[in-house]
Amino acid sequence: MDVAGHGSAPAAALPAVLSGEGQGAAVRRANWKDGVVVSSPPGQGTVRTDLEQVFRTAYPRVVAVAARVLGARDEAEDVAQEVFLTFGRSKVPAGEAQAWLSVAAAHTALNHLRSGRRRASREEAADDGQAVSPDIADAVVTRDERRRVRVALARLPRRQAVALVLRHSGLSYAEVAAALDLSPGSVGTIVRRAESALRKELNDHASSD
Repeated sequence: MDVAGHGSAPAAALPAVLSGEGQGAAVRRANWKDGVVVSSPPGQGTVRTDLEQVFRTAYPRVVAVAARVLGARDEAEDVAQEVFLTFGRSKVPAGEAQAWLSVAAAHTALNHLRSGRRRASREEAADDGQAVSPDIADAVVTRDERRRVRVALARLPRRQAVALVLRHSGLSYAEVAAALDLSPGSVGTIVRRAESALRKELNDHASSD
């Protein structure tokens, strides 16, 4: 899985999150279920007072996790906006914020994949950008392979997919275990099963073509 570059929180993004700009139905209070964030109806609470501090600290990781799934930084930034809007209305303890946000980023990005909410124009723009490449055949194969990986990732059991994304986003086994409320010793097994399932999905897809 490829990943868009890391970066600091953009100045324009923070005011939008703090003000709730563009939130609509996207702002939801989130709860834990089997170690995964699930949504429930919007809450009426005020924006939490530590949002700005958490945003500035956690934004790069949230974007990086979402970019692992989506492969495009601006799409990952959209996911980050959605995740922080939800977090801003939540009652997640401050000490659990980093783990919660990482899981929420993976979960939300996977939802984007599964619901087909990715921007087709991005794929077209990427194609146009590669048209001048002297290795156009290789470029096309690479793009196709990345698309296939994301389709296969979207088919994995949710907990496996989230664990795989978090681990490949640079989180340690201990951090993945804490984020998903797992025992540290079980993380390696879950990630290996996810990798095996991903390879199987890719192989099955290739054999059916």
